[in-house]
Amino acid sequence: MSELINLLSMLCLLLGCCCNIVAGLGLFRFPDFYTRMHAAGVTDSLGSSFILLGLMLQSGWGIDLSKLILILIFTLITAPTVSYTLAKAARQQGLTANDSSAVKDSTAADSSVTDSSAAKKTSGEASSNH
Repeated sequence: MSELINLLSMLCLLLGCCCNIVAGLGLFRFPDFYTRMHAAGVTDSLGSSFILLGLMLQSGWGIDLSKLILILIFTLITAPTVSYTLAKAARQQGLTANDSSAVKDSTAADSSVTDSSAAKKTSGEASSNH
C-alpha cells in the first residue's frame, strides 16, 4: 500500500511540474496578453493542485495535511480571481485580443534604453580620449 501511495504521489508531482512547465512555455509562445494569461492561469492552478495533492499523499494524517488542504483551497480561490482581475483591467484599459502593441512598446522601450546607454558610454569614451 505504501508503494502505491508513493507511486501516486510521484505521478501527481510529475504532472504538476509538467503543467507548470507548459504554463511557462505558454508565456513565451503565445502571441498576445489574453492567451498568455489564459495559459498561465489555467495550467498554473492545475499544476499547483497536482503538486499539493502529491505532497498531501506524502504527508500522512496530521497537521501537515490540514495545512496543505488550506493552501490548496486558498490557491484554487485566488488564482482564478487574479486572472479575472488582470483580464478585466486590461479590457478596461482598451487592450484588444490581437493588440500586440503592448509587447512591441515594452520591447522598443528596452531597446531604446540599451541604445541610449550605449551612446552615453561611447560618447564618454570619446571625450576621455581627447
